[in-house]
Amino acid sequence: MKTVYIVGLISALSACSFEGFSQNANLQRRTAPQPTAETASDRATTLTERARIKNEETSKAPVQVVWLREMYRYIHLLEENNAALYYPVQPIGDRMNLFTTIFKLLADGKITAYNFRFDGREVFTDAEKLDFEERFLKNFRIPYQKQGTGENARFIVDENSIPSSEVLIYQIKEGHYFDAATGTFKSQVTAILPIWVKKDYDTGGGETLNPLFWIPYENLRPYLSRTPIMTSNYNNVMTYTVDDFFTKGMYKGDIIKTVNLRDLSLAEQVGADPELLKLAQDSIENQLKAFRTQLWVQPDTTQVAANKNAKKVTTQTAKPAKSSTPASPTRSVRRTR
Repeated sequence: MKTVYIVGLISALSACSFEGFSQNANLQRRTAPQPTAETASDRATTLTERARIKNEETSKAPVQVVWLREMYRYIHLLEENNAALYYPVQPIGDRMNLFTTIFKLLADGKITAYNFRFDGREVFTDAEKLDFEERFLKNFRIPYQKQGTGENARFIVDENSIPSSEVLIYQIKEGHYFDAATGTFKSQVTAILPIWVKKDYDTGGGETLNPLFWIPYENLRPYLSRTPIMTSNYNNVMTYTVDDFFTKGMYKGDIIKTVNLRDLSLAEQVGADPELLKLAQDSIENQLKAFRTQLWVQPDTTQVAANKNAKKVTTQTAKPAKSSTPASPTRSVRRTR
């Protein structure tokens, strides 16, 4: 079935701008990690030249985006759908969970993280670069050893001291867009924020959420595409990577905010009532589905039914009539002299 674009929609939206998205992608390409030599012990956290080139191709900004919807979600790792990002809590051979991978990349200086701001916005500028030693290791009292100085500094941390078991939530930023140049509707993760859930025993065992730092997803992609994960309890073959998990939308997350003119979260717009929040989240999900459906001209159902009936008639074949005379004699009669 041949699909046709809604020309009027594209014409009306063609004046829309996607500068921020493009600039963000360009920034991410400029800050992409440089390739290093691969070793057997840290295969998942090593970037080859081939992986770097592939990441640059994948990271290219869409050519002509005429519609964009950005939103933030919470991904809770203890939910069954998201467990692949949490287990194993402690590394098992080459297998490690997402936060352990991120921590090792930061400790080795292979990627750059950016400060979490109190206004919640992700700002990927030099002024907002995270000082991994001062703002993270020392701030959260994580024991470490330091090798080298300046940009060559590397931090050695015992795996038992990496708080991967307590990073139970990720906040991600998604972009849903329609690219008129390719005629495709896509969604992608653009940034990720780990959240450390700490027990507060002074208040009776309550929990406090500690947002740690923002990371542009494109800085992580080349490493996550080399990190295999097991996504099923019934099939233990690790046929997916962490990058597949994000790009294929295999995670489950609750929408907490959409980019809007007043910069308000859903809770600030509809209140903290769980039922109202759920209705608002479902409404946004339905809006995305409706927009995607309306991009294409749907066939007339009556015409489709008529075509199916016509096809049935033309494919019917007439059955041959039965002959009353047998095709061959039942007895052989010989003449006798």
